[in-house]
Amino acid sequence: MAYSSSTRDFIALSDLHPNLARPNVIGVVIGKTDVRGFPDRKNIGSERYTFSFTIRDSPTYFINVNSWGREEYIRSLSESFRVGDCVTIENPLVQSKEGEREEKFNPVTPSCYKLLLSENHSVVKTSSCYELDTKLLSLLHLPVKDPQDYYSLGDIIANGQSLDGRILNVLAAVMSVGEPKYFMTSDKRKGQRCEVKLYDETEMSFPIVCWDNESIQLAQSWIPRETVIFASDVRINFDKFRNCMTATVISKTIITTNPETAEANVLFSFIKESAQSGALRDKMEEQSKESINLETIVDVYTVEQLKEKALQNDGKVEPIYGIIYGHISTLDIDDNASKIMRNRCSICRFIVNEMSNTCAFCSDVSSDSKSTFASFDILIDLTDHTGTLYSCYLSDCVAEETLGCTVHEFLTLAEDKKTALKWQLLLERSKIYFKVTLSPSSRTGLKVNVLSCKLADPIEASQSLLGNQIGNKRL
Repeated sequence: MAYSSSTRDFIALSDLHPNLARPNVIGVVIGKTDVRGFPDRKNIGSERYTFSFTIRDSPTYFINVNSWGREEYIRSLSESFRVGDCVTIENPLVQSKEGEREEKFNPVTPSCYKLLLSENHSVVKTSSCYELDTKLLSLLHLPVKDPQDYYSLGDIIANGQSLDGRILNVLAAVMSVGEPKYFMTSDKRKGQRCEVKLYDETEMSFPIVCWDNESIQLAQSWIPRETVIFASDVRINFDKFRNCMTATVISKTIITTNPETAEANVLFSFIKESAQSGALRDKMEEQSKESINLETIVDVYTVEQLKEKALQNDGKVEPIYGIIYGHISTLDIDDNASKIMRNRCSICRFIVNEMSNTCAFCSDVSSDSKSTFASFDILIDLTDHTGTLYSCYLSDCVAEETLGCTVHEFLTLAEDKKTALKWQLLLERSKIYFKVTLSPSSRTGLKVNVLSCKLADPIEASQSLLGNQIGNKRL
């Protein structure tokens, strides 16, 4: 079968074979990797560059395309199109695949062949044929794997570490899309990272991490709590720092946005119903308390050690989790209640805009089905014998547990009772679990979230202090 336009004929991808002279093909780009450089064995001291992409021209057929060459050529070619574009390829070289060796790092395709692009002979252009584009664009919503062959997020969590390192498929809705984070690797290469939170009927918060620019750009187009994705061949890992399972987009992964399948339609219905019923809010509230297992946090720091660790961590996006035996040195809860409270969305628990009192995160939900609730959002200072951490966040459920009262109960307290509550906590040695992330916009350069703050066992605290004094550093 061949596709025709006013200027040329295109060979169907299923009809390609190595003996075909100067073929022209057309397809929609369904996957794409970043440009990478490798040492050139023929020219010591120089690099060759490469990237690959996958095109599709029918519901059943798609093929991988590889390109090697000079940095200028490869980068220019890569920047000329994105996932979701329709492209024409003139005069590619058709080669047999190397089977399992290639499919270890590239998407698995039904084709026995791959296409190679030559700087001197091949041409890639974005397509401008409307009729063909319309047909090809519809293929973007068809998963490349059996739509019933996937793990639910609950299945992944239930199987736990037995799935560590496995490659599998995931069908889920998008809960939130994080901001891309940029950093420099130890070998002075630029890197990036973006974390997306997924959910489905079985789990309300499951992280999938994108490390390449192409998948990060795709993720930025997703609308939270409206978008469903089918991610084929993602790698599942156990994150020991957060004590949870995660997914990672790799070079084999192909993500289908808003798939047109029966399974996806069920998930779309769940999204709509859960938003309207408030069930999402209840499940998120349960899981917000359990998302970080405090038992997995064992590293003990002094304030001074933590600041040094954060400085060493400069440029890295991973948070630091740990324990400090110290005391709250600033706790202004008896001044003005409006300064220590923020309104949160009753559906997703995100802080709402103070001016409009609306939640941008849940903007797809009609206003009459939304409400807000008051939540603690307190800035405290934490101090030990080595220094002070200023403006640490004590928020939401953790604040209620620390203060020993709910927001409603706190608001009914007389001023002298609030002051008495304050002095019950001030200057008392506490065991404080924390999460620290870099925050350039912060006055201190750090964002410190308190995960738990309870009075410390005197013996345990003394042993920890002694351990630090004799040089027991686990940093």
